[in-house]
Amino acid sequence: MSLDAALSKAQTTVPECVATGYVDMSTGMLLGVKTVDSHPQEVLDLVAAATADLFQGQSVSAIEKLFRKSRGHGEDGKHYFQEILVFSDNLLHLFFRSKRYTDQAIVFVCRGSVNVGMALTKGRQAAQDVSAAA
Repeated sequence: MSLDAALSKAQTTVPECVATGYVDMSTGMLLGVKTVDSHPQEVLDLVAAATADLFQGQSVSAIEKLFRKSRGHGEDGKHYFQEILVFSDNLLHLFFRSKRYTDQAIVFVCRGSVNVGMALTKGRQAAQDVSAAA
């Protein structure tokens, strides 16, 4: 399945999903996106940059380094932050680090009225499918 097809399927699978995207955090590029509305390219670019900041920003990287050190993992590159949920006034943003490609992430944006548990469960399942298509 192509990445575009996987994103389209994911958007219909995750409840009240209005947008989904696939981000390469090493380059800061949005590799694929599906939305119910059109958005300016600069907004989409900022989503990719924000995703990279959430997972690999300076503070997060410092925390992960301390976790690795305290757990005796050395510099194995293990990431401790795998999923991040952000609640805004009207939306729920779900961010999942790809288990297959740890420098890539899947983003789902759902209406604020969504059942959070259902969105998280369906998002986890869909994230695996999207990651497999990438």
